[in-house]
Formats: sequence, structure tokens, C-alpha cells
Amino acid sequence: MKLWGGRFETGPSEVLERFSGSLHFDKRLLEADIRGSQAFARALERVGILTADERATLVAAFDAVLAESAAPEFWSGANDEDVHTLVIRKLGEKTPLAAKIHTGRSRNEQVSLDTRLWLRGEIEHTQKLLADFLSALLALASKYPHAVIAGYTHLRRAQSVLWPHYILCYFEMFLRDWERMEQARQRVNVMPLGSGAMAGSGFPFDREAIAADLGFAAITRNSMDVSADRDWALDYLYAASVTMIHLSRLAEDWIIYSSDEFGWIDLADGVTSGSSLMPQKKNPDSLELIRGKCGRVIGSLNSLLVTMKGLPLTYNRDMQEDKEPLFDAVDQTAMSLEMARVVAESVTLREAAPAAAAEEGWLVATDLAEALARAGTPFHQAHKIVGRLVLTSVQQGKKPGDWTGEALAVFAPEFHPEMAAFLKPSEGMKTRELPGGTGPNAVASALAEAAARLDRIRRA
Repeated sequence: MKLWGGRFETGPSEVLERFSGSLHFDKRLLEADIRGSQAFARALERVGILTADERATLVAAFDAVLAESAAPEFWSGANDEDVHTLVIRKLGEKTPLAAKIHTGRSRNEQVSLDTRLWLRGEIEHTQKLLADFLSALLALASKYPHAVIAGYTHLRRAQSVLWPHYILCYFEMFLRDWERMEQARQRVNVMPLGSGAMAGSGFPFDREAIAADLGFAAITRNSMDVSADRDWALDYLYAASVTMIHLSRLAEDWIIYSSDEFGWIDLADGVTSGSSLMPQKKNPDSLELIRGKCGRVIGSLNSLLVTMKGLPLTYNRDMQEDKEPLFDAVDQTAMSLEMARVVAESVTLREAAPAAAAEEGWLVATDLAEALARAGTPFHQAHKIVGRLVLTSVQQGKKPGDWTGEALAVFAPEFHPEMAAFLKPSEGMKTRELPGGTGPNAVASALAEAAARLDRIRRA
């Protein structure tokens, strides 16, 4: 069946049917389509198109269609144009009132409504997965509260930090991702019914009542905008892309840190795999797949951006191409977050390896320069003195621990013997107690605050 056709002498060609059909991917909107149509039936009753009995009959028939959709035979042989046509056909098999349900409603607004309803639920699910992952990160941070690791810039050892400080860096990223998802949800959570095809409905629907019925926070403000708009889908795709970028960066870190060359962390057997040829291999496949799927989600964002970039107002069939990238991005982001949580739960930190990296490299150089500055040496001069100390040490094969306070004072009179304490990474970190720093007290406070913030978003 078609929802149109009176103006045509013949139907579409078989090639156009195959080319334009969308049931194979938009069938996941079936429940949203039914819930939206039930709300619309109640709206039709309020404007006198349906009686109370007719509305009840339609709502019950929709429930029956939804229940039947769980069976494989429901979909057998279905060659409908899209899920909306399928639902109306199935409804018509149960009641002749199906012919009334589309009164005053365009498929343009119906598609927008269904996709918004579906995406709203998926965003909420993604936010739960983010919260679960954040919880796993906090547990991993708290497991090694005093572990010292080397921090990097340019993939070169830079300064020492506490392990929880490093993990909290990712906590901040993923908490912002949760907030971006919330912002995307707010834009999705706007009710479009009553907009018609593009000029508004010819029936006096109470749009606010429909919005309340479906749990929307607001109604759309311009019928042409509804027909032309996919900004809300782009908002989600952008939020998902940034989430995946953060997951990819974490994956890259942990792939490196679990390598034989670093040996900082171990990944459990459950998140790794072996080689079909090399018996010794234990590969970080879970992290590599997360890193790979990042490109896939970014591709979905780019796909819809390019689809929308030159469309004249209002609706164009090009916009059907929003569904597959949107659906795929939702799936890949959710699976990647779930996988990342399992990986985080599996990580074991080999505390001695990153601590040795912090102690053997000259990560204490900044601590020494700042100690000189606090003692009155101008910082640029202090920077040069410590730079010469590092150069001399490299030339002589010395590590920070090879120097004594007396030797430092001999090297440069600006050094006081007690400054030798800063040759240990843990001592320099104690000077970084300002909020956001890696000082032990600052990090302990940040961990407690992070737990409280996580609790707040779980209760939001």
C-alpha cells in the first residue's frame, strides 16, 4: 500500500521501489512510530475527528501490532516503502479506522517525531553507559592512589603526576561528553507534530497536550523548520564523535602503555586476543577496535553534514539518508563505551614501571627550577642552570638520583643542599596542591569531588 497515489496514473518503477525503500533500516523506529501514532489518535479525538470508542479501538490495535512485531513472521515478506507504511498496513488489517489515523498529519513531521522519540531514548542509554564508564575510571584511579607515573608532552617524558590525576583527566573528558549528550537530548526533546508537511496542520490540535502526552519538554516553533531540520541529529552525531575521539585517545594511551616497550599496564585475557601464527602474542584488540570505530562515527557525522549542506527549504528526500549514519553511530558509540568499561575494569597497573620512568628521566627538572625561583633566582636564569645540569647529566650518564645536595651546590652556587629533595618526583608533586594540580591532597579532593559529580549526574 501507499500513503499517496491519487495524482498518479501508474505506480513507481520496480527500480525506484528498490532504490527508495527504507524499511530495511528504519524498521527500528516501529515502536516510536506506534507510540507517536497513539498520541496522535488521542489528539484526533480532542479535535472531534475520532470518537472516544474509535480512539480506544485504534490505540488497542496499535498495541496489538507492536506485540506482533516481536515475532519473526511479522516481518516475513514485508516489502513496504518504509516502517510508517508497514504500520498503517498492519493497522488496516485490524480495523478500518486505520484510514483516519493520518488525518492532518504529514509523513515529514511523523518521521521527525519518530526519530526524535527513538533518539531521545538512545541518548539516555548512552548517558547511562557513560556514567558506568566514569564509575569504572574512578575505581581504577582509586585502586592506585599513590602511584607515580611519567606524564608526557610530544610523547616525551615531561613531568611526574599521580596515577589518579592521569585517570581524572579522562574523567573530565567523558563527563563533558555526558553533558554534551544532555545538551543534544534537550534539542531532540522538542515535539514536531502539528507542523504538517511544511505549512502547519489544518486542524486545531493542542500541540502542548501532544507534547505532554509524549513526554516532550517543548514544541517546535516553525513548521517549515520542522520539515527542513536535522540539526538535532547533527547535534547528537557531534556529541558522539567527540565521545569517540576521547575513547580513541584513551585506547591509544593504553595500547602504548600495555606494550612490551612500556610495560606499565596489563590487560586481562578477556579484552585481548592472540595471533593465528605467533603463539606469544597478546593483542589489545578491544582497544584497537574502539580506536577504529572512532573513524566510523566521525564518518557518520560527515555524511549527514554533507547531505544537508545544500538542500533548499524545506523537505527533500535526501534527508532519508540521515537514518543509517545516525543508527550506526548510536550503535558503535554504545558498544564502544561498554567495551571501554570492561577494559577499564580489567586494567592492572604495574606501579614500579611507570615510577621508574618518572625517576630515571629528568622529569624533576621543572621542580628544581621552581625551587631555585622560590629561593630568589630569576626563573629564566634558573631554567638555564637546570638545563645545564640536565645536559651534564646526559653527557655523564647520570640520573637525578645520582646527585647529592652537596654536588648540586658545587655544580651551581644557586642550589642549596636541601633542594636535593626535589630530585625525587614525589617531593616536587607536593608543591602542586592548587586545585586541578597533581599534589596528593589536591588529587584526593578531586577524586572525592568527581565521585560527587558522578552521583549528581546519575540522579539527574
